[in-house]
Amino acid sequence: MKEGLPSLTAHRVAALRALHQELEHPAIFHDPLAARIIGAEALDELRATPDEYDSPPMRSLRASVAARSRFAEEILGVAAEEGVRQYVVLGAGFDSFAYRNPWADAGMLVFEVDHPATQEWKRAALEKAGIPVPPSVAYVAADFERETLTQALDRAHFDANRPSFFSWLGVTVYLAPERVMDTLRRVLSAMVPGSGIVFDYVISPEAMTPSQRAGYEALSVRVAALGEPWLSAFNPSVFAEDLRALGFKSVEDRGAEELNARYFADRSDGFRLSGVGRLVHARL
Repeated sequence: MKEGLPSLTAHRVAALRALHQELEHPAIFHDPLAARIIGAEALDELRATPDEYDSPPMRSLRASVAARSRFAEEILGVAAEEGVRQYVVLGAGFDSFAYRNPWADAGMLVFEVDHPATQEWKRAALEKAGIPVPPSVAYVAADFERETLTQALDRAHFDANRPSFFSWLGVTVYLAPERVMDTLRRVLSAMVPGSGIVFDYVISPEAMTPSQRAGYEALSVRVAALGEPWLSAFNPSVFAEDLRALGFKSVEDRGAEELNARYFADRSDGFRLSGVGRLVHARL
């Protein structure tokens, strides 16, 4: 991100969620607020350039955005049934869960952690769209160069003695590998037994097929042009062990084959994952 400016990719991901509601039937992930958050003008611009979003790489990216959001909220639902009432959204961007939280009346608190500039832009978009901010959401503007995650959450009255659920979607690829692992250490420091996290990552290019590599390189060029280049990728064969070495007690690492069978089976439109991204559910 550029200093003082919100994340352009955060807005782009919200746009992909909004397009998914219009272009894929049935939708993999239902987000009735995405279009309202990005605004009518932005949505009209997307509708005016359909070819830009209909290429195989962009369809696969849209499928990835939909699948990872659904997976995270499904796992959150399991955590809620187990009594978890704190949900921390790291790199929240324009995520809309806090404004359609089905467990708000049951006491589920949502902590949106993000860069101050992105949060300011999002809150202005919510106000413009007439989407109220419920008392169950807390904004945590964080600068991890100056404070720890635990310190930032403490300011928002996060209860470090209670189990919590974290999601961290669409972020790791923009961080150097050592920053990814450092952030996961910070997450672990804010967890107690019974807590968990869902996050995604991209597999190492050397593990990709030629077609996957071509799609990956095409998308990486696009995001680099926005000033937010992709910086990390991991080898699935060793990543789970690295996570256990950090301190996670259980690690589930889901790839495209499993996720396509889970969410995209029997579709006639060819909408599915390409295989370069994976989803992890890790618990303490």
